Amino acid sequence: MHSKTRENNLDVALRQAHKKGETPDFIKMKLIVSLLVLAGFVSSARNGIDFIQPVTVATFQCIKNAGYSFVIPRVFTSLGKVDTTGVNNVKNARAAGLTDVDGYVFPCLSTSCPSAANQVKAALDALKSAGTKVSTLWLDIERLAWPANHASNRAFIEAMVKEAQAYGQQVGIYSNYYNWQDIVGLDYHGQSNLMLWWAAYDGVKDFSKFTAFGGWTRPTIHQWEGTTAGPCGVSVDMNYVP
Repeated sequence: MHSKTRENNLDVALRQAHKKGETPDFIKMKLIVSLLVLAGFVSSARNGIDFIQPVTVATFQCIKNAGYSFVIPRVFTSLGKVDTTGVNNVKNARAAGLTDVDGYVFPCLSTSCPSAANQVKAALDALKSAGTKVSTLWLDIERLAWPANHASNRAFIEAMVKEAQAYGQQVGIYSNYYNWQDIVGLDYHGQSNLMLWWAAYDGVKDFSKFTAFGGWTRPTIHQWEGTTAGPCGVSVDMNYVP
């Protein structure tokens, strides 16, 4: 909003307050409260990153000081193995004082891979063995080697979710309209009760371009920019929470 518009709005508010017989002190108090509420609304938006490279405690402290309040390392790879670098990143992020530390599983989909449940189990067991944990475990549902059979893909996702929940682990889905359409079909709403991490590299830190799918009408996180030079020398994807 332009400053002239703000001034005009303020003049209108003052005239209306005077007509109501409100005192100058009372008017000032109302304006201060309004400004504080507005400031709280503006500052509630948060920036975060996801990444796969190793990050030290000192670098996480740098990231935190740069204004990033949440991080999402990968903790399981599409090759069917625990991402030990990612598990250590979770541990280092918490040691740096970050409290909103998630992790994501990139599922392994070939016939030689562990079962869906065992992939989640391996990731969570590795985190526990390292003496750390993730706030939310995100399941990365994007087009990479998924079979064409929607029914089997739905069952695979359901098995991952069930295993995470059996651990008492909060779980969410990473995807977007077209990935969901191709992998499980837009008519599948079976995970709409979970949080959605929406991937759309539109360069805009808001949800204005979100199109409903899979039963979700609003995401929780927007991944708005893909691989880029992020804070403190870390290559990252950029994320936003309003």
